[in-house]
Amino acid sequence: MVNKFDAVILGAGAAGLMCAIEAGRRGRRVAVLERANRAGKKILISGGGRCNFTNLYCRPEHFYSANPHFAKSALARYEPSDFIALVEKHHIPYHEKTLGQLFCDRSSQDILEMLEAECRAAGAQIILNSDIQEIRRTDEFLVCTKSGEFHSPVLVVATGGLSIPKLGATSQGYDIARQFGLKIRETRPALVPLVLGKKDRAEYCDLAGVSAEVEVSTDHSAFREKMLITHRGLSGPAMLQISTSWREHRSIRIDLAPGRDVTVAIREAKERNLGVARSALQGILPKRLAARWLDLHVPPAWTNPALDELERQLHEWVVEPAGTEGYEKAEVTVGGVDTEEISSKTMESRRVPGLFFIGEVVDVTGHLGGFNFQWAWASGAAAGRAI
Repeated sequence: MVNKFDAVILGAGAAGLMCAIEAGRRGRRVAVLERANRAGKKILISGGGRCNFTNLYCRPEHFYSANPHFAKSALARYEPSDFIALVEKHHIPYHEKTLGQLFCDRSSQDILEMLEAECRAAGAQIILNSDIQEIRRTDEFLVCTKSGEFHSPVLVVATGGLSIPKLGATSQGYDIARQFGLKIRETRPALVPLVLGKKDRAEYCDLAGVSAEVEVSTDHSAFREKMLITHRGLSGPAMLQISTSWREHRSIRIDLAPGRDVTVAIREAKERNLGVARSALQGILPKRLAARWLDLHVPPAWTNPALDELERQLHEWVVEPAGTEGYEKAEVTVGGVDTEEISSKTMESRRVPGLFFIGEVVDVTGHLGGFNFQWAWASGAAAGRAI
């Protein structure tokens, strides 16, 4: 069976569905080919099933890319308020959590059903179980699937990155880019828990479940949020955030008590001893972590210089992670289609007319907290309006 469309979109995730909506609204005949048995699987599990669908404070500086300016155009032309208006149009109840993060009151299903309804209203067809066998281009694109051939002058690649392979993530988008001669920036897991080395695991990972507000930093980034100790390493929002800029064989610095003077209570005590120190630390850190920290860092004496060193160590715990939990636990993928290859205004390839790349497959990665969804909406809208 041969099907002719104005645009064929590969991937019925956040970016692909938004692109289909915008293109369909402009009268384009659109097909969205999804290899899975349902659309939006990653949308459904996001935000703990509540979908952190955008962030009120979305700015270009919340994104990583080899070209930090690339995302500005699309983000400026489709803002959080635009998506919020769509959510409110569909009477979906939502709430703000910390730092401008917006979540559904009920479930992520509300957002997916909204996007599917908008696709239907725009006349865009979502075709599931469409495993792509071959893509060719002559005067137009030919996409071959088991269920038929799809012809179109426009092909939009919205296949996502490598994160969460159990949901069907593959390298397909990068393979298509390479097929047409586009460069790919090195990919790696991001927004992912860190794994500690053998020594640190032995010293801290029996404290799994302990959480504390910290400030974690690398040479280029710093985040003040919660850290969670796990059975294999460190997680929580602070560690997920820093994982995006962390590179192998490099260390991170953790301030366990940001903005606090931990040893002041010891200095002011009538008598300085381990019991006073433990009480002082447990007044600021979780009790189990405070006790463990003192076990491992007890000063040789309670002199002022020794307390200065204890204070410094608490604010500058240097850790060299052994690695990350990998794509299986990563929320997104860093790297992807080089932004030099595509227009920041339309997402169209500079060297292959009619070929577009949107969403996570592009070398643009947002911070934790709804920013990656906003990039999906913005880049999808940019392409949909250009088709």
